[in-house]
Order: sequence, then C-alpha cells, then structure tokens
Amino acid sequence: MSTPLPSLSAAIAAALLTADPRAKTMAARDAARDWRLGRLALTFDTPMPDRPAWPDAPQLRDPRDMPRRTMGRGKGGAEKGRIALWHALAHIEFVAIDLALDMAGRFGAQMGREFVSDFMAVAADEAMHFALLDRKLRRMGSHYGALPAHAGLWETAARTSHDVAARLAIVPMVLEARGLDVTPAMLERVRAQGDSGGAKILERILDDEIRHVAIGTKHFIAHCENSDCEDSERLPGDLPQSPQERWKSLVREHFRGGLKAPFNDSARLAAGLSRDFYDSLAS
Repeated sequence: MSTPLPSLSAAIAAALLTADPRAKTMAARDAARDWRLGRLALTFDTPMPDRPAWPDAPQLRDPRDMPRRTMGRGKGGAEKGRIALWHALAHIEFVAIDLALDMAGRFGAQMGREFVSDFMAVAADEAMHFALLDRKLRRMGSHYGALPAHAGLWETAARTSHDVAARLAIVPMVLEARGLDVTPAMLERVRAQGDSGGAKILERILDDEIRHVAIGTKHFIAHCENSDCEDSERLPGDLPQSPQERWKSLVREHFRGGLKAPFNDSARLAAGLSRDFYDSLAS
C-alpha cells in the first residue's frame, strides 16, 4: 500500500509560518518544486494562518511614518539612498512570497489545480526575487532588516481573505500592476548609476511581474465569467457586470487610495490589463 502524499496546504502553511527570511525563501521554493514534481497532494486539510510569521527586523511602520527616500548629498548620502531603495524592494518581494502562497493555499480548493500551479510558480518567482535582492544588499554592506519597512502590504490580504475575486483584483491587478508602472523609471536610474548588476535584477523582476499580472488577470476574468460577475448590490433582473466593471467595484471597496497615473500601458496590455479596466479610476 502506497504512502499518501503530504498535503499541499500543510506545505504552504509551514512556509507561511517560517519567520526567518532565508528559511522562508527556501520553504517557498521547496513547496513550489514539490508541487510541480507531483510530491504534494491537492488537499486542503490545513488552514492558512491569519498572518504569516515574520522576523523581528525590519521594524514595520505605518506608511505615513516611513522616512522619505532620497539620494542624499555626497557619496555617503547617495549610497544610503541606494541601500534604502534596494531594501524597500526586498521587503516588497518578501511579503509577495506570502501573498502568493496564501493565494494558493486559501483559495486553491475553490479555484482548482491550474490556479494552484500558477500561484505556486509565482511564489517561487517572488522567493527568487527576494534572494537576489537580499544578496544585492549584502554586497552593498547592508542586509534585509537593517531599515524600517512598510507595514501596509499584508493589509490587503487581510481585507480580502473572504473573497478570491477581491484578492485577485487588488494584489496582482493593482499592487503588482503598480510595479509595472514604476520599475522602468527605476531601471533607467539604476542604469545611469552604472549599476549593471542591479539593472539585471530589475529587468528580471519586471519580466516576471508582467507574467504575474497576466496570471491574476486571467483568473479574475475567468472567475467573473464563471460566477456571472456576482455583486451583492445587483438587483434581480439587473444585467451582470462585465469583468471590468466588477474589478472597478472591488477596487473602490477594498483599495485605499486611488490608482496613480502615469501607467505603463504597454506592459499592462501585455499582461491582459487593458485601459478599460483602470483608466476611469486614475487620480
């Protein structure tokens, strides 16, 4: 009699509850690899934690209390500004590991195998991104946790833990899509500094993030079409909302702060996120 495979949800929960950044990175990559190789069963017998485990550092602060990043004056000030930039990016990618894992573990039973495979692959990408950025910081004489970091990134997960459509609308289609908008200018600045290694990291992240937004958009549209774009405020006899209108409704409900132009329209379109989704919400 064959031994039952370990459950996917148990592997995901174990990675989410790993606090040490390097250990979490390895746990996420191991879980994604084991899933890809058929070593985990598509079972959901372990609940997802309300909040992942995180290290004692960095100190997490309200976004309004975060120090403003500047390039500073003189060589020392410029170097501090560069470290602050890479540290902020590392924190975004660290939390993104948990966001992708939680997406697969929390909604996989509802959404099915393709959804799970897509977001386990996203988790592996985010873990790789964090590892690259952590190594970059160490080469600069710093490390992840040396500076305070944004406390608000997980709030979106907490606010959308009840609804896969809301989670898809906000995390890949707002937060990750914002990365498509801001990374090209960041990449240009890093290249101007002569940092070819940093530029290669950003190029890799940008390419992967286009694919991540495409994954989120694909599953959002499919879920919306399969569920007839359910809306609690829709009255009997009303026509169902289009995916675009449903997305706008969810963004207004769950995302604090308007979408900020300018947008990287070409990268967003490559990810399936056309202007008729977001143009009217721009502030």
